Amino acid sequence: MKKITIIISLMLAVSFGLQAQHAEHIDAKAFKEKVYNYTKNSKWKYEGDMPIIVDFYASWCGPCRYIAPFLEELAKEYEGKIKIYKVNVDKDREVAMKMRVRAMPTLFFIKADGKFKKVLGGLPKANLEHEINNYLKVQK
Repeated sequence: MKKITIIISLMLAVSFGLQAQHAEHIDAKAFKEKVYNYTKNSKWKYEGDMPIIVDFYASWCGPCRYIAPFLEELAKEYEGKIKIYKVNVDKDREVAMKMRVRAMPTLFFIKADGKFKKVLGGLPKANLEHEINNYLKVQK
């Protein structure tokens, strides 16, 4: 009986999302809720409360595909300390326009206080981690 209780508890824990964090794909509505509500605010105002990375990407973009696995790994490695959001520029052009994204990938490293740094290009994982550690001031 104890074994069944333990197994059921573990299954419930997994089903309630206690799995490793992943980079989260968000649309315009989620972007406005989690990052910047550009229809409500004419000036930049970060809607979140923890450091994040926003990856503006396109499925056809080679450098975007290059960094995608790195962002997934970093989301797991920094779970609970940062969040990583991905915005598909082909599906959410308005968001990309509002954020003045003109090349892919474009990454926004946004601090908890709302200050941000815009970085262009397909960076190696070590460079992404450097930005997390030194700009966002987040350590593993």
